[in-house]
Amino acid sequence: MSLSWWQQPVASPDAGARAAASARQDRLTKPPGSLGRLEPLVARLAGMQASERPVVDRVWIAVFAGDHGITAEGVSAFPRAVTGEMLRNFAGGGAAIAVLARELGAQLEVVDLGTVNDVGPIEGVRRVRIAASTRNFCHAPAMTADQLARALQAGADSVAAACAAGSRLYIGGEMGIGNTTAAAALAAALLRLPPEWMVGAGTGVDARGIAHKAEVIVRALALHGEGHDPMEWLRRLGGFEIAALAGACIAAAQAGLPVLVDGFIASVAALAATRIQPDVADWLLFSHRSHENGHGAVLDAFDAEPLLDLGLRLGEASGAALAVPLLRLACALHAQMATFEEAGVPEA
Repeated sequence: MSLSWWQQPVASPDAGARAAASARQDRLTKPPGSLGRLEPLVARLAGMQASERPVVDRVWIAVFAGDHGITAEGVSAFPRAVTGEMLRNFAGGGAAIAVLARELGAQLEVVDLGTVNDVGPIEGVRRVRIAASTRNFCHAPAMTADQLARALQAGADSVAAACAAGSRLYIGGEMGIGNTTAAAALAAALLRLPPEWMVGAGTGVDARGIAHKAEVIVRALALHGEGHDPMEWLRRLGGFEIAALAGACIAAAQAGLPVLVDGFIASVAALAATRIQPDVADWLLFSHRSHENGHGAVLDAFDAEPLLDLGLRLGEASGAALAVPLLRLACALHAQMATFEEAGVPEA
């Protein structure tokens, strides 16, 4: 029986390039290890790009948007109509990620996977409407098998476009009212942790709202039972944009394209991707620690120490975009600093 595309093997980073980059770091005019976590970071990126001197010059940022049926449970401070209107804002250049992409010189792709407030075709938005929203997972699985497959494929198609454009780094973002609840539910199921550990303020709900979100997830997990594989959990509790992000992580790993993971929701999507294909983890870099409660537990599952901790919880790939200059500077230091031999400086 043939494997589905997401079951195909992923690429392997170049161990020789990683070792060469580490050796170069040890020869640069500085005390060994004095650039802290930037040193192993550049070495990992060197392995991913199969180059002793990696670069972060061409960045692809994809924002996937989709609405969630779980909003019927009153889990968000904003109505679902916001998701559709934000598509206009992304395309019009007024959203945070649009500003950041412009400043970085990055390619911004916006993908409409299905919103209740259908604003129609918009220039600059790729329209891949799966349905108006997922279903309320307190009553039924969020997606059908076909909807899940289409969402995963949307992520893979985005990676294919990024590779065709010669991108060196892929960033996935999301927009969808209710998606912190979906991500928290999926993380709780995959990590087998209490829902109250996973829920946070999301769009800005108060302590009572956070407690309500946890109670909603408890009900949902009781409905769906136990023993599901990661793909089935993604179908039952995820969102179109979360599945697209998971598909993008898998496709990027298969293509050998490094992924800079954004915050809580993107990290949960990456978690689902690695539970489906464990070796995907070799292609993930983590940009920042979100203010959302559950992000720490997800990062712990990866044994990951993100680059930034700024108290962000916006989504849209904004935290990952903010980390790009740090990556670029780390690569510049690695490539442009003189070695002891070049500078004529005696080593210790």
